[in-house]
Amino acid sequence: MSDPHDYDVVVVGSGAAGLATALGLADRFRVVVLAKGGVSEGSTAWAQGGIAAVLEPGDTIESHVEDTMIAGGGLNDRATVTYVAEHAASAIDRLADLGVPFNVGEQVGERFHLTREGGHSHRRIAHVDDATGWAVQDALAKAAAAHPNITLATGHAVVDLITERHVDTARFVARACHGVYAFDTATRRVERYTGRAVVLATGGASRVYQFSTNPDGSTGDGIAMAWRAGCRVSNMEFNQFHPTCLYHPKVKNFLITEAMRGEGGRLLLPDGTRFMASYDERMELAPRDVVARAIDAEIKRLGLSHVRLDMTHLGADFIIHHFPMIHARLLELGIDCTTQSIPVVPAAHYTCGGVLVDIAGRTDLPGLYAVGEVSQSGLHGANRLASNSILECLVFGVAVADDIAAAWDML
Repeated sequence: MSDPHDYDVVVVGSGAAGLATALGLADRFRVVVLAKGGVSEGSTAWAQGGIAAVLEPGDTIESHVEDTMIAGGGLNDRATVTYVAEHAASAIDRLADLGVPFNVGEQVGERFHLTREGGHSHRRIAHVDDATGWAVQDALAKAAAAHPNITLATGHAVVDLITERHVDTARFVARACHGVYAFDTATRRVERYTGRAVVLATGGASRVYQFSTNPDGSTGDGIAMAWRAGCRVSNMEFNQFHPTCLYHPKVKNFLITEAMRGEGGRLLLPDGTRFMASYDERMELAPRDVVARAIDAEIKRLGLSHVRLDMTHLGADFIIHHFPMIHARLLELGIDCTTQSIPVVPAAHYTCGGVLVDIAGRTDLPGLYAVGEVSQSGLHGANRLASNSILECLVFGVAVADDIAAAWDML
């Protein structure tokens, strides 16, 4: 094992949660960001839909809060939901300042084009076509790479936290997190990265399912490490299944964004019958858990392999303009969604539970924070509302950075 690499703060994970936290810290501290693979190989870059915020006249913070609570089955923490909703617009402003090219509104004076997704009572999803995650990831990664106080260490799979079990306790505060052990895939050696604070931003665990919309790295590493170190883990039974993953023999993890239903897409049985009205009055715009269960029920009832999502009634120009990435990818697979319906099935998508944290992202272990899907902040409850995921990363990234700065002398 090599000598430790010492920084002020160690961030584990290089998606929106990790990079937003690092950027919030870097003007004050030296930060290393450890990426399991490449910087942009995590779930953020795969996100399609967008980021929810109250930006439309007539929409309210209270409405966003209620939509989130309803989607989460009332098991959310209302104070956390309110905090995130109140900070959503400023999070989008920060991304715009970093150069994220959000789609502009179609009316004069509209700064953003807002779409609607399942469970939302208003149009409040700011987006970059149908590839918002990649645009956000690209902007954050470029900003981090350009900052002199941020070191991006790729190919470093973190395997455990450094706690009092691993160090001379005379040199450290008892029962605290002092860094991480990381396996360097290039040198094939385990290295130590130490710092006054460690931030877990490792994402969720949905890749452990056979059918998942997640990249291969989403295996719950951070959750397991925190649990082994004595942190509470909560709500792990609540794993969200996205209703519409492409059903195709060559591709097992291609998501068909919620926004397709938000813009009028219809779920059909093989004979062309719409079925969502039998399950929920909101039909295709019901929350994800409702729609996923409905699809699963119809598949089992009729012995189907999939159902179909139809957009053809919206016209080719509309589809290509609003969903260029999905349209192009489906064409590569032999499906023209301007003239054909899309075969879809539910697939594991998002870990609603995780490492229990407070409003500042603090875990039970002093010096250890958690941000984003790895955490259980109280935002999502039993089921995440569409387009609240990147939002959580951005809002809590700032909260964690501010708390580390405020508590620095005590870490």
